[in-house]
Amino acid sequence: MATILNIETATTNCSVSLSKGGETLVLKEDNSPGYSHAETLHVFIKNVFEEAKIKPSDIDAVAVSKGPGSYTGLRIGVSTAKGLCYALNKPLISISTLESLAHQVIIVDGLILPMLDARRMEVYSAIYNNNHQLIREIKAEVLMENSYIDLLEKSKVYFVGNGVIKTQQLIHHPNAFFIKDKLPSANEMGFLSYHKYKKSDIEDVAYFEPYYLKDFVAIKKKI
Repeated sequence: MATILNIETATTNCSVSLSKGGETLVLKEDNSPGYSHAETLHVFIKNVFEEAKIKPSDIDAVAVSKGPGSYTGLRIGVSTAKGLCYALNKPLISISTLESLAHQVIIVDGLILPMLDARRMEVYSAIYNNNHQLIREIKAEVLMENSYIDLLEKSKVYFVGNGVIKTQQLIHHPNAFFIKDKLPSANEMGFLSYHKYKKSDIEDVAYFEPYYLKDFVAIKKKI
């Protein structure tokens, strides 16, 4: 069974796991609000190998969260993953950030709506059914009081991710369920990366880029 290093840096959560056959062996993560990725990512990678008692050359692939999410966070994660793939001569697997986030929610019926906070009242979101199958593509959308009303009138909708806080302030519907304090994690990536590995669903290391969804906009600090 394939052993895969999984890297998640799309949000404030700097998360690294080693998985085997889709099951997490070791997980290291830190959700410090100040984006600690540059300082902690390589430390976490070293730590998971040490705890699993395997060498980097023993893995079969490197998986990275491809976005959407933080521009800087994604750049750090993807650059690190590509560097490891080059150095170890291992394949690169990309995982949708919102898909792995959706896998944190287990439901019998209804819809799962993972969402990541974007600027102002905007979120990056997608819609999955109770089997974690994508039924609406990823979008950047501005939240309003009537957002998702067509879904809410028909079924329960479970909102998850750091976009939940501002969504809950606008949407008040009996079919809306808000799952707080959840961020994308390398823990859920292992299952997804293993299934991609079995299908040889890999990226071109030389040309792969994160899925930003929107162009980067630098915000000037207030004086």
